[in-house]
Amino acid sequence: MQFILDRLANRKPGIMDEDNFFVSAVLLPLIEKESGLHVLFEVRAENLKIQPGEICFPGGRVEPEERRNPQVAAVRETVEELGIPTKHVRVLGQLDILPTPQGRLVYPYVGEILTGKFNPNPEEVAEVFTVPVEFFLTHPPGVATTEVATRYSGDFPFAKAPPGYRPQWQKRWSFPVYYFEYGKYFIWGITAKILYSFLVLCWPEYPFRRR
Repeated sequence: MQFILDRLANRKPGIMDEDNFFVSAVLLPLIEKESGLHVLFEVRAENLKIQPGEICFPGGRVEPEERRNPQVAAVRETVEELGIPTKHVRVLGQLDILPTPQGRLVYPYVGEILTGKFNPNPEEVAEVFTVPVEFFLTHPPGVATTEVATRYSGDFPFAKAPPGYRPQWQKRWSFPVYYFEYGKYFIWGITAKILYSFLVLCWPEYPFRRR
């Protein structure tokens, strides 16, 4: 028993099976303007293979050497995508880690951008825009539902499992999908979920919190 205690005492838990996820880190960027606090967004370039033309936060894959500190990846990707020096990014803190049914594990951070001059990387970013935080505090998000189903492949030993396990798709659960509309911009998916989490965390009286 002692060797088990020695193994577990003071151990910091990680993410089980993390290597089976696509691990990424993003930065929710804030900018102080004369009109107040704004959130910065990117429009992904149309030539990208994944989610072309969609709205996102700066971020990307966490490299193996960055796994112990995904914040490094969030800052690195922000600097590369916005074309700004590292000194103009100030990380304020971390939001909750987000696992997704699509096999992604997202480490979100909140940061302040200390410049208003950008030179976006055209291979990744088609456009950069900002939205006043006040807009999100006074306009409720839209909410839709996504259903998640699972299906066991042919190598699963169905004969040894209870009868409820079948080779067909089976609905397992559903979850809310948030979206915001700001002029021509449609902000949804992981980006909107992280934004919603940020609003709920930093504004305890956020009026559109789901109960």
